[in-house]
Amino acid sequence: MVYAVVRAGGRQEKVEVGTIVVLDRIKADENGNVSLAPVLLVDGETITSGAAALAGVTVTAEVVGDLRGPKIVIQKFKNKTGYKKRQGHRQELTRIKITSITK
Repeated sequence: MVYAVVRAGGRQEKVEVGTIVVLDRIKADENGNVSLAPVLLVDGETITSGAAALAGVTVTAEVVGDLRGPKIVIQKFKNKTGYKKRQGHRQELTRIKITSITK
C-alpha cells in the first residue's frame, strides 16, 4: 500500500492513487494536471520523511472540476449602538483526482 501526505491549500491531506480530494482553488497547467508537494511517503514498511529524500518524490493529480463551497453568513452586532453588519462568503474550491505517486 502506497500513500503520501501532501501539502495543499494550507492543510495536509493523505492521498493514494485514485483518491478524489477537494482543495482550495489551484491553477492547473495546460493539460489540466497539478503537482503537489509531499510531506511524507509510506511505501509498505518504508516511511520517507526527510526533505532530501522527498525531493525525488512527485505526486501528480488531474483537475476534475472547479466548484464553490457552501455559503456561510457572517453577522456582526454591537448592542445599543445601532451597529449591524451582515456578510456572506463562498470559498472557491477545486476537485482533483490523484493519478500517480512516483519516487
